[in-house]
Amino acid sequence: MSSESGTPRRIPRHVAIIMDGNGRWAINKGWPRLVGHRKGSERVKEIVRAAPGLGIEWLTVYAFSTENWKRSTEEVLGLMKLFQRYIQREAEALSAEGVRMRFIGDRRRLEPKLQDLMAWIEQRTAQNSRLNLTVAINYGGRDELTRAARRLARRVVAGDLDPDALDEAALDQALDTADMPDPDLVIRTSGETRVSNFLLWQAAYSEYEFTPVLWPDFTPETLTEILHRYGTRERRFGGVTS
Repeated sequence: MSSESGTPRRIPRHVAIIMDGNGRWAINKGWPRLVGHRKGSERVKEIVRAAPGLGIEWLTVYAFSTENWKRSTEEVLGLMKLFQRYIQREAEALSAEGVRMRFIGDRRRLEPKLQDLMAWIEQRTAQNSRLNLTVAINYGGRDELTRAARRLARRVVAGDLDPDALDEAALDQALDTADMPDPDLVIRTSGETRVSNFLLWQAAYSEYEFTPVLWPDFTPETLTEILHRYGTRERRFGGVTS
């Protein structure tokens, strides 16, 4: 789905964040990398609580990429346990604050317990609408596009879809984000200036903001400053100003 129609909002409706720098934050302080990830999860809670008051309706965070399996077994297992604890501990608060939580990515490689918790909190918060929180776990933009292509290919083989009917809208609806608006703003923390396989299709016309702030130091005030800068940008979506 596109954000191109209608009058542009000065406040982004959908903000997506590549939460980078947890490990470096911890190492800089002489602590294990997992300490940084725990601190980073606390920041997620703060940003989730602040987002509705800043006018954000959709918030998508990049928690674990398809490439992150290359990290040490200790770090990967620690992250998976952290995801489980976050869901268990935040379920009540998310429900009370009107947050709908869901996940994108390929769940099949995740532990059954984590998959069950993900499905449970999605169902529990399905009726909430104050903020749509999407967490990308075992997610990669190329992987998502590949899985979408397979879904469409199966429909063609089954005779349910005419190949000539394949267009951008059909592919869009085959993605993990089928019922979500495209991100207006993508933020990456920690000073890195690459997109790291995140929302490759959806962010085609997104504004980007790269900040040197490491994720554990990213506060609601930091987000507010970025939103103010976003508000000064002119989004033309390939067109020209009149």
